[in-house]
Amino acid sequence: MNNHGGRPTVFDVARSAQVSIATVSRVLNGRTVTDQTLVARVRRAANELGYRPNMVARDFRHGGTRTVGVVIPDLANPFFPEVVKGIAHDVTADDRRLLIADSGESPDEELRLVGELSGRCDGIVLCSPRMPAENLESVARWGIPLVCTNREVAGLPLCTIGIDSAIGMVQAVEHLAGLGHRHIGYLAGPPSSWSDGERRAGLDEAARTHGVRASIEVAGATSDDGHRVLPELLRRNVTAVLAFNDLVALGALARLRELGLSVPADVSVVGFDDIPVAAFLGPPLTTVAVAKAELGRRASEMLRRLTAGDADQQQERLPSTLVVRGSTGPAVPDA
Repeated sequence: MNNHGGRPTVFDVARSAQVSIATVSRVLNGRTVTDQTLVARVRRAANELGYRPNMVARDFRHGGTRTVGVVIPDLANPFFPEVVKGIAHDVTADDRRLLIADSGESPDEELRLVGELSGRCDGIVLCSPRMPAENLESVARWGIPLVCTNREVAGLPLCTIGIDSAIGMVQAVEHLAGLGHRHIGYLAGPPSSWSDGERRAGLDEAARTHGVRASIEVAGATSDDGHRVLPELLRRNVTAVLAFNDLVALGALARLRELGLSVPADVSVVGFDDIPVAAFLGPPLTTVAVAKAELGRRASEMLRRLTAGDADQQQERLPSTLVVRGSTGPAVPDA
């Protein structure tokens, strides 16, 4: 019996047999596995769990399910519904369906969901996956058509499309440096986030170029994270704050108000993603805009070509661009 309720999945079999999902797939699909001990363990685990393959979706060569699976880290983050809209626009135009799953920022849940959706979908879009590289490698070699957004792993046979976050971060630092800011703080995202690594790379490059000091505090991806961590940056006497995303920036703005600090007179704030509410804050948020719906549409197109056998490994990136609004201003003199 699985521990999440419902029908057992290949993920449950792999965990019970203590093997990779790829090994389970090879054994249950009758492919050659030289280690017969592994074969016995997988079959025993499948029998004990009562696992039965979903035959509706097993043979992609005979029409498949006309269903696309989408796994996202957090539906509450306004970034991801915009990406899903882009996917949905392409999927419904081709008379297909979407199955959407929220992993709750859990790499383990993300892997389980991929295992479950693989038996119900013709292909999967993984939005900003958090799972470790070794798990992503196992999934990539599993055989189901797969596209990742905002995640690249060198050497993996993956189709990926992402945002060039470094470009937007460089523009943000250039903007702040031009306003006289010499000490900038960055509220960093989740350590497992590929996008955060790209943002840090852009920050480091621009800080060196413009002679700016950069202080980093790991926050996360939510407004609560920005609210909680901001005081750590303020203790370092930064004059401007860059946030991993707009949600983190919202939390930082709220904390600044509570502390009696004015934006941008006392501290400038820059977000990332340009979610719809960003332009209507007080003050409106300076942020890095990304083409969220276009990212989703291009991911869906890539997956469609992949399922049709018309695409090999591809990697694409879309640009990001700074949008200047009212939350940034000149640095406080002598700060």
